[in-house]
Amino acid sequence: QVQLVESGGGLVQAGGSLRLSCAPSGRTSTMYAMGWFRQAPGKEREFVAAISWNGHNAYVADSVKGRFAISRDNAENTVTLQMYGLKPEDTAVYYCALRTSGYYYYTALRDYDYWGQGTQVTVSS
Repeated sequence: QVQLVESGGGLVQAGGSLRLSCAPSGRTSTMYAMGWFRQAPGKEREFVAAISWNGHNAYVADSVKGRFAISRDNAENTVTLQMYGLKPEDTAVYYCALRTSGYYYYTALRDYDYWGQGTQVTVSS
């Protein structure tokens, strides 16, 4: 079994920055793809960013392109979502996800095998 623990959420003013981290534990190796998704109240969960197992390929959603960046440190076994220029519409619960197979990045919810509990990000105007 794999557990994902997110950290770094909180309350920030518009234009501010936050850094989210996700640390997988349990029966994992470093050969897994990771992703970040978010879900705002009353809305469906949506893709934010994803990264391949070795960090060589990454992709962010158009809605956050130029403001968010995803990275990973396999030596530290962490994946990070750096968020700049936050807007009120970025307010959501952010979820880390892990896929146990494949060599690329993945953008669909159904592509992932494990999910974290989520961390709240609130951006005030």
